[in-house]
Amino acid sequence: MRPSSVRKREAALVAAERQFLTTGYESVTMDSIAAESGVAKQTLYSYFGSKRALFLELVLARTVHAADHVHGPPIVLDERSDPRAVLGELLEGQLRTVLDPTLLALRRLVIAEANRSPELAAILYEHGPERAIRSIAQTLERFIALGILRVANPELAATQLNWLVMGEPINRAMLLGPGSAEMSDDAIAAHVDRALDTFLAAADPSLRR
Repeated sequence: MRPSSVRKREAALVAAERQFLTTGYESVTMDSIAAESGVAKQTLYSYFGSKRALFLELVLARTVHAADHVHGPPIVLDERSDPRAVLGELLEGQLRTVLDPTLLALRRLVIAEANRSPELAAILYEHGPERAIRSIAQTLERFIALGILRVANPELAATQLNWLVMGEPINRAMLLGPGSAEMSDDAIAAHVDRALDTFLAAADPSLRR
């Protein structure tokens, strides 16, 4: 796409995100997005095809961007690598990202639309929790190959570790509202550390603190 088209698409997504998260999906129209973004309505239709397709693009773009921020290239490990430090950094970054107020609001909106548009929830899951668990599993596999951890099923262990960390904060945030999601960096680090105490004791008793 030409640079001007890229800018217009992003302007439309920014306007759509603000409106969807402020007033809900049903209240937003292509006319209102066009008016706020300064992109002609016919141009919006040529880019996205429909309001639902635009929303789909928004969910995909924001979820992938957030995941890329946390789960980039594979972490380089060697025999001296510390599982607590490596997993702690990964999980703290992940928790900090998923508790972002905008991402939480987008998650709530996707859940509200899940019956009518299950593909939205599928995209959010694939590029959110599923990608996170896959990244953790790959990290565990490298520690296993180095003989540092003993885990029989890395994917199952990664799933358990992911939700050991994410379960309570996400449930609290989703059910009790935006203010309940706030956690300081120190609180996030302490929460992840306690989860790793439990996980590493099971993965290798020699790693108990």
